[in-house]
Amino acid sequence: MFDSHTHLNAEQFNDDIPETLARAAELDVREMAVVGFDYPTIEKTLALSQEYPNIWSIIGWHPTEAGSYNADVEKYLQTHLQDPFVVALGEIGLDYHWMEDPKEVQDKVFRRQIAIAKEFNLPISVHTRDAIEDTYQILKEEDVRDIGGIMHSYSGSAEFAKKFLDLGMHISFSGVVTFKKALDVQESTQMVPLDKMLVETDAPYLAPMPYRGKRNEPGYTRYVVEKIAELRNMSTEDVATQTFHNAEKLFKLEGKI
Repeated sequence: MFDSHTHLNAEQFNDDIPETLARAAELDVREMAVVGFDYPTIEKTLALSQEYPNIWSIIGWHPTEAGSYNADVEKYLQTHLQDPFVVALGEIGLDYHWMEDPKEVQDKVFRRQIAIAKEFNLPISVHTRDAIEDTYQILKEEDVRDIGGIMHSYSGSAEFAKKFLDLGMHISFSGVVTFKKALDVQESTQMVPLDKMLVETDAPYLAPMPYRGKRNEPGYTRYVVEKIAELRNMSTEDVATQTFHNAEKLFKLEGKI
């Protein structure tokens, strides 16, 4: 299995990264993309990729950090997007829940990073919270089909999932799909074509059942895969195999892992 979005760079993992990776391997989670979204987390992400051959890096500037985006940040990102283990630009997008910066600022930084992703021919990992309509509109206007990307930890409706699919995006499901009341997300997992689906943990957040409320970790990707298999009346192995291949293809890792 491939955890397409995790934060093994978070302080919650400071003391037990080797043990966490060992547990993931035991649960058959073999590859993962660790996401950095500001200077400290990006530095940690890049260091992890240099140390562990099964950890890939996704780097970008999170919408809650949009106000600090400037020419120096942009140059820093452009430098490290050329690193061989960086597979996507993210997580980028809009966050109207925390609203750290005005919508106009978030919009501008989101669009600029999409342009950079196009320059480097990298897919994007998109964060959207309480902003799904504006996120869709920007992705549509910026025409992301050529690079593609991921609607990370998707929590919207099946109708919006189809809209994002029509733009060429992949839909990634996290532990939220295991929550009893997440009916929209569960419905989405049943209609998203399997070849456009990814799985993730967003660890240390959003731990799936039966670990809800505890620290999430990459190995728990297995519980996401199992729930999707149950909802689609498929085998866990088939869902794992296809979503692994989807990540491998999107991140251009075929032949490298």
